[in-house]
Amino acid sequence: MLDVALKEWKIVCDLLIGGELVFLLRKGGIIEDAGPGRFELQHRRFALYPSWAHQRPEMLKPAFRNRLVVMDEPNELTMEGFGEAAHIWEVPCRAVFDRLEAWHPWSAEQIDVRFNYRPENPLYLVAVRVYRLAQPKTIQAGVVYGGCRSWVPLTPKDAVDEAEATAVVDAEQFQSIVNQIEQAVAA
Repeated sequence: MLDVALKEWKIVCDLLIGGELVFLLRKGGIIEDAGPGRFELQHRRFALYPSWAHQRPEMLKPAFRNRLVVMDEPNELTMEGFGEAAHIWEVPCRAVFDRLEAWHPWSAEQIDVRFNYRPENPLYLVAVRVYRLAQPKTIQAGVVYGGCRSWVPLTPKDAVDEAEATAVVDAEQFQSIVNQIEQAVAA
């Protein structure tokens, strides 16, 4: 059972679970153990906790905007997958990230926001091998899970059963994508 989740935009969770995206872009939320805007990879395995906070159409490339649902955080939400962090890269500058244009849904404006928010803190890419849960987990999204933070400890009744989950991208294809990202970041 997974008792921790990573909060991420709902659209990004959908893209990860759909096999259309294999990495996360992280800077850190306001409420982080290491301080505001300082993301730390505290857990290598985590449920994907969908969040509607802060996602707006202009933050995505036009091809993804029609899939975005803009709404307040719901009282109930469903976690459909979990991830395993396979690799993490620090992105030193915008030029490096621009080499990954074909691999992500974020607009140029959103990438600028990420680089400009607390610019003294690094931006990270986290390659995530994602699995679709055999039994999605619906929970009440109460105050205990609120706030702008990356990591959400799940209560025992909300823990996610990852048994019989299936990978959304096969191992060979995932490794190929990770290798291409590695080359782009290292170039």
